[in-house]
Amino acid sequence: MRIAFFTEVFLPKVDGIVVTLTHLLNYLKEQGHESIMFAPKGSVDSYANTEIFARMSVQVPLYPELRVALPVARVEKELLKFKPDIIHLVNPTSLGLAGLRAARKNHIPVVASYHTDVPGFARRWKLGFLAQPIYGYYRWVHNQADLNLTPSEFTLNQLKDKGFERLAVWSGGVDVERFQADNADPQMRLRLSGSEPEKPLIIFVSRLSREKRCDWLVPVAKQIPGVRIAIIGDGPDRPRLERLFAGTDTVFTGYLHGEELASAFASGDIFAFTGAEETYGNVVAEAMASGLPVVAPNSGGVTDLVEHGVTGLLYDPEDAQALLQSVVELATDPELARRMGAAGQIKARKYAWELTLKQLLDVYSDVIEKSRELQA
Repeated sequence: MRIAFFTEVFLPKVDGIVVTLTHLLNYLKEQGHESIMFAPKGSVDSYANTEIFARMSVQVPLYPELRVALPVARVEKELLKFKPDIIHLVNPTSLGLAGLRAARKNHIPVVASYHTDVPGFARRWKLGFLAQPIYGYYRWVHNQADLNLTPSEFTLNQLKDKGFERLAVWSGGVDVERFQADNADPQMRLRLSGSEPEKPLIIFVSRLSREKRCDWLVPVAKQIPGVRIAIIGDGPDRPRLERLFAGTDTVFTGYLHGEELASAFASGDIFAFTGAEETYGNVVAEAMASGLPVVAPNSGGVTDLVEHGVTGLLYDPEDAQALLQSVVELATDPELARRMGAAGQIKARKYAWELTLKQLLDVYSDVIEKSRELQA
């Protein structure tokens, strides 16, 4: 197959979408498929065997790491030279409109995938009045695609209720070869625990921005005797968070990658997550694959991953006290934590990248075949 991607984000930015795309492009190379990608200027020139065409972009004021390409970008020259069998719009917001316009003009089938709950983030940013207009915009974009993919059943039902059409689940994945309990390392635990490895160690991994609500872990740090917290990640909210956690047994590591990140996950005891608007939850899946029990909000795509009382504990997404109580329950019952972590490892294997990416190629084939039948 020949696939053309349009994405709003790519390397060097690192987030759930970029993680998914890098695994996908590597998989396409391994399977002998050809692809190109259109991305905002500032991205890398190529990845795996995929050439990347950069388009003029502007920096987002609240997100210095994020650059947005414009919907008026010219893409037809490179697109028609490549002759794609299908176009995949990844989280289409701005540049994706250029891909959608070219696809419709040239009768190329389109798959669009929805990865970010922007309306939910708007509510979290106290801009709830924008939530419905944002839904309306994304509905207009996605309902022009031949098929719309969501990373979880939760998100599919959420979009279905908002009038999105032709929906199917393409689950997020996890690198089960990299993230394993065997990656636990005494030196990493020493580092993350502030040189007190015998104490319960809570792991949190995320981009540090306000909507991720990492500050909900402050009561955990202050009220659970002996607990240690490792906050792995970086972002615009880090200075505020460092002030809030000052005087507690909390370690900020910044971003960790690759084997170092895998070691960090496996060296903890509990994974605590606070973001309530995740469409999937890559870091939750990575924690499960690493053998950690998960404490997470009972909302968003993480509810597809975490089975309450089996692989972790789900709490009311608007109740910070419930988060605290859930962490206490696991921190004071190591055997329960161990059982849930082991169950999570087993479930995570169902989300191995090779399984979810094969599913996507099957989706591409079905959409291409149906398009050819309609044009015959």
